[in-house]
Amino acid sequence: MRVQMEEWRRFIPGVRMYKGKKTLFYNGEKLFGQPFAYDYEERNSWEAIVILPGVEVISAHTFHWCMGVKTVIMADSVRRIEDAAFYCCGSLEFVKLSRNLEYIGKNAFTSCKFTSIFVPPLCREIGHWAFQGCKKLIIFSVSENTELGHAVVDGTILARASPFPTDNDGRHQDEDNEQVNEWIKNRHADNQFSLHRACASHIPAEEVIYNIVKRQGIGTFRKEDNAGVSASQYLSQNPFTDIKEEKIMKRYILDMMGELV
Repeated sequence: MRVQMEEWRRFIPGVRMYKGKKTLFYNGEKLFGQPFAYDYEERNSWEAIVILPGVEVISAHTFHWCMGVKTVIMADSVRRIEDAAFYCCGSLEFVKLSRNLEYIGKNAFTSCKFTSIFVPPLCREIGHWAFQGCKKLIIFSVSENTELGHAVVDGTILARASPFPTDNDGRHQDEDNEQVNEWIKNRHADNQFSLHRACASHIPAEEVIYNIVKRQGIGTFRKEDNAGVSASQYLSQNPFTDIKEEKIMKRYILDMMGELV
């Protein structure tokens, strides 16, 4: 029996935002035998997927069209997500990728529902259309060393927020693709957005975040980047951290009060 209820909480300490009732704990086995010979009734009953330690590759199409899944959490053993692995998971709201992820295939997360995705810096390649059609996607945190394929975020809020024109479906012209990718990767290159970089890190450090706030002021949490996203939003949606903005603010205020006294 693949579907379980409570044991998932013992899998990764600190995992947040779980909302599902039925969890698939995936150990790498082939699901339902032959490719595309799926039991859709069972697949549509899953509300969360936990990829267990030891799984290194999520094969092509493994979880495509799992329409009830809201949460995906990956063990840090996962190195590759192959083509269309989570294609058209239309309810998928929250993804925690493996810290050791190296590759995301074509159409891997096409037409999902999440608003943010945080790609660890070890990931060196993201295939064509990997997040295309994720209409609500506005936070896409990715290393400048990651090679982005064609139209990776077309059809998203982020695509529309770029300085390059899109059509009615939020798609860029082909000739703009390379410039769009560079814009995405370098949005926080300016030092004024150092807090955004810190809050989006896959290894966020409270002391680093606090020191930036101390230098730039508490209002820096509300400063929006050129896609209209604030540092506060990066911190609150980052799946790799449990640091709370409120704790930083409280420390800042107490330190300021101490200086005044």
